[in-house]
Amino acid sequence: MSVIAASAVIHPMAVVEDGAVIGENVKIGPFCRVGPRVTLKDGVELISNAVVTGFTEIGAGTTIHPMAVIGGVSQSLHEAGENSRLVVGANCTMREGVTMNSGTVGGGGITSVGDNCLFLANSHVAHDCILGNDIILSNNVMLAGHVRVEDRAILSGGCAVHQFTRIGRHAFIGGLSAVSYDVIPYGMLNGNPGILGGLNVVGMTRAGIERAVIHQVRRAFKQIFESEGSARTNAAAIRDEYLDCPPVIEILDFIAAESDRALSSPNRGKN
Repeated sequence: MSVIAASAVIHPMAVVEDGAVIGENVKIGPFCRVGPRVTLKDGVELISNAVVTGFTEIGAGTTIHPMAVIGGVSQSLHEAGENSRLVVGANCTMREGVTMNSGTVGGGGITSVGDNCLFLANSHVAHDCILGNDIILSNNVMLAGHVRVEDRAILSGGCAVHQFTRIGRHAFIGGLSAVSYDVIPYGMLNGNPGILGGLNVVGMTRAGIERAVIHQVRRAFKQIFESEGSARTNAAAIRDEYLDCPPVIEILDFIAAESDRALSSPNRGKN
């Protein structure tokens, strides 16, 4: 049986299936469809012609634009009708044609999106992706399965991210880039194949990181990627030098963590 708040406004030409949970002040426009296992938290708006399906929860204040399909089954070849989920945080915006798939049992059973994220037209979030807060996916960005994107990362138009890849906090991915390997926090990657060109200094400045700290991060970047030896070895060697610099330690922790993908660098992908 559906639970629909009295303050919800549902257009008579929308379909809300029995079992859906509709919060206070939700707006559901014409030709929308809400599935029987969907929860729309307070203040969610489906403008028109949007589909929210599957075992899906949409956080408060999120807006979904026309032709978006949110919570559809994964496109994995191993999809077997599992009882997996999609959870979207508060105050997100999904523009026209955005698609987000639920998780798979083999990948943890959940696709998760944080708060205050912006998904521009025709961007795609595949099964078992884990996204943080304040992330921007520009038009036609494609995330394959099991991708992890950390807080405040920006992915420019048309870029494609390989499955199991990690993108660190405050990273910036240039338009039409092919992201085949992990991108460090604060990193800036461009091209096909994607090459780590340096640091997202503009993003760091906008985040309020002091100039002196940015200089430390730049110095550490050179030590990691321009010294002899592997990036992982170089990162471990400089840790004690930067114990008082949280952004550098964040990068070092990211490099040290286990991953299914190699690490993007200034040299990887060049002929």
